[in-house]
Amino acid sequence: MMLILAVESSCDESSVSIVKDGKTVLSNVVLSQIDIHKVYGGVVPEIASRHHIENMTIVFEEALKQAKVTPQDIDVVAVTEGPGLIGSLLVGINAASAFAFAHNKPLLGVNHMIGHIYSANIENEMKFPLIALVVSGGHTELVYMKEHMSFELLGETQDDAVGEAYDKVGRMLGLAYPGGPIIDKLAQVGKPSYVLPRPMIDEDSYDFSFSGLKSAVNNMIYHMKRKEEVVNVEDMCTSFQASVVDVLVSKLKKAATDFDVKQVLICGGVAANKGLRNRVFETLKDKEIIIPSMQYCTDNAAMIGAAAYYTYQQKGPLKDYILGGQSSLDY
Repeated sequence: MMLILAVESSCDESSVSIVKDGKTVLSNVVLSQIDIHKVYGGVVPEIASRHHIENMTIVFEEALKQAKVTPQDIDVVAVTEGPGLIGSLLVGINAASAFAFAHNKPLLGVNHMIGHIYSANIENEMKFPLIALVVSGGHTELVYMKEHMSFELLGETQDDAVGEAYDKVGRMLGLAYPGGPIIDKLAQVGKPSYVLPRPMIDEDSYDFSFSGLKSAVNNMIYHMKRKEEVVNVEDMCTSFQASVVDVLVSKLKKAATDFDVKQVLICGGVAANKGLRNRVFETLKDKEIIIPSMQYCTDNAAMIGAAAYYTYQQKGPLKDYILGGQSSLDY
């Protein structure tokens, strides 16, 4: 049995989890800063870092308490080393390093994106080969896996990530932060009455682009206001989401077909989007589709613990307790 204490602080969630053998989550404590950053319409890195410092001891203590384990029971300490906001990452890394050193436990750095992918393995079993669509505020990627810890990046966004595009369009429409969940909710009641582009949907590529779509929404809103026309917010949300989902599912279907995979994973914060979930199940009926529970879609330490189990088997622990954060990090 391997008992892993995992730490996640790549953006604005302070999280510590105790995970057994990469599957059984004994505790998963998450303190979100959404209410703090709403005032600014997005995450302010410096403020996020400061609040991580305030929260980290609290989440450590609560995770151990909920799991009913002591520091001596822990076998491995794992922490997100990147990608993410460098200041936020360093708070988690320093806390994890100090804990591991103080209790003489092995320390391991984990890729945040691999964590998102392995969030799907907590409640389900990965079946290879598979395609993972990783969609979040900072990333939009299609990844092919032929076995555990084997990653081939097929395509990624060339500009804005899909979650980032949602938040920016939400701001254009005067919606609160984060815009993604609100747009998703309003999209269920509106009509796709506005004609918007589907960037790169017809290109023979697995890459994405959402900057042009975001600009198209902005231009449409601008010209309508100049003509003193009323923008129907619900309809704009529906039209925008229809465009996004068309592109994501089209690329996902192409990859799943081209590589003849057994399983399709949808991971990351945008995996909670109902419009995307519904379309994926409607379109890929011949594939097994795995989407993590809501609690594992957004950033959390349990997914880092799940990924750490396999990362440890492949790489082993660090030879010392020196670990630096990386704002960008390849698979």
